[in-house]
Amino acid sequence: MTITAPHHVPLAEGSSPYPTSGQAIRRPVTMSTAAEDYRDLLDRVAAEGLMERDVSWYVRRMVRLGLGFLGAGVLFVLLGQSWWQLLTAALLSVLCTQAGFLAHDAAHRQIFPHAKGNEWTARIVGNLFVGLSYGWWMNKHSKHHANPNKIGSDLDIKTGVVVFDPADAPKRRGLAGWFVKRQGWFFVPLLSLVALDLHGGSAIRVLDRKARVPKRGAEIALLAVHLIGLPVAVFSVCGLGLGFAFLGVHLALFGLYMGGAFAPNHKGMPLVPKDFRIDFLRRQVLMSRNVSGGWFIAVAMGGLNYQVEHHLFPTMSSRQLGKSQPIVRAFCAERGIKYTETTLFESYRIVVRYLNRVGLGDRDPFSCPITAQLRTR
Repeated sequence: MTITAPHHVPLAEGSSPYPTSGQAIRRPVTMSTAAEDYRDLLDRVAAEGLMERDVSWYVRRMVRLGLGFLGAGVLFVLLGQSWWQLLTAALLSVLCTQAGFLAHDAAHRQIFPHAKGNEWTARIVGNLFVGLSYGWWMNKHSKHHANPNKIGSDLDIKTGVVVFDPADAPKRRGLAGWFVKRQGWFFVPLLSLVALDLHGGSAIRVLDRKARVPKRGAEIALLAVHLIGLPVAVFSVCGLGLGFAFLGVHLALFGLYMGGAFAPNHKGMPLVPKDFRIDFLRRQVLMSRNVSGGWFIAVAMGGLNYQVEHHLFPTMSSRQLGKSQPIVRAFCAERGIKYTETTLFESYRIVVRYLNRVGLGDRDPFSCPITAQLRTR
């Protein structure tokens, strides 16, 4: 069955994921040929040994991260009631985000060959060091990977404070209507609240008896150590005023860092209508955006800058994603699939402009390259 075009897929300005007129599709894309395409790509990547796990690399990463937390703890005790503690708060934000990247990799079963080792690593690191429920994360993130940017399926684009679907923008009235028309400018500041959202969503999930949370008791215990133990330790050492300042700086910077690492990867890319089917390969490539910048960006973003490769091969070690990029890029060029990559700054510019366009109700079908491209087949 040949893929048919959706009526409209909103897209960020200047970020068309489809080939130009000079990049003709070599053959019609059917579900059968699409499956063959992905198997071909997977074979090429596997032939280079890039799907093999590197446990020792992750162990070294865990040791470095553990030493980082230990050092932050020692610094915290030594500084006591000093305003220099705000630097410790900033350091803790970086460490928690890096721990979040590690838990993310474990949740995708990138570290160990057996499921239990990965699950418990993600559960312990996520709940204890990040304050993030593994059960909550898996429920949300699995839906995102299955249908990135698909309306009604991907919870990352679910309408909330920020509106991602242009169809929801006109529903906002009054102050909310004023805000949504300018929401792009507020997006980065709002990322400072991401940590509170992660902590709150995690606590609600593990305490909700109707929600399915494997190893609920362990999650509650580990999560409580972080969400209760950290404030208790901060107020005990810093006192009330400095304690609130410490937690405020930590949560804001943690949210900015964590949210800022995930935001550039899909925001402003096409939204997929509820009733539209697209094959796995194109679903993952066309809805994802890579961020260039070399090894520093790769470390800072925990490998999430290689979002296209990560979505194509979610169990691939984050260490190997960069090595697989040339293979994926060349393959996409062969198949006429636009491979999207930009700088970190440019990705945020695209996101801000896209959100403002959504807020203004921009639904111009002529700006949708998906409709035009698929209808020419």
